[in-house]
Amino acid sequence: MKSVLAILLGTITFISLDLLWLGVIAKNFYQSHLGDLLARPNWIAAGFFYVLYIAGIVFFVISPQLTASKLRVFLTGGLLGLLCYGTYDLTNLATLKGFPLQVAVVDMIWGFVITSIVSLVIFSFYK
Repeated sequence: MKSVLAILLGTITFISLDLLWLGVIAKNFYQSHLGDLLARPNWIAAGFFYVLYIAGIVFFVISPQLTASKLRVFLTGGLLGLLCYGTYDLTNLATLKGFPLQVAVVDMIWGFVITSIVSLVIFSFYK
């Protein structure tokens, strides 16, 4: 039961931070750099992303490190975020005409930050 609550808390944290980032903090940044590429949110696809991503955090970061330090979990989570968001952003740079490097860099940093925070939240709840 504790693991289910930890995953639920991690999911709520991730969605809340992501909506704050995408909908408020960086909204104008993404709109000014991506313009017509932006579509209305597909909440079903977003929901699947959140479920898969949280599962990845639990499987690749939390489960192998239940006895690790909070700093190690934070950094490992950040590395996972950098890898995942980097895969997306660097693929966009490689395949989409005009995809801005600035967006890729900011998005990869965001991937590191949000995944670090959510990993730490889930880990702290397990402890």
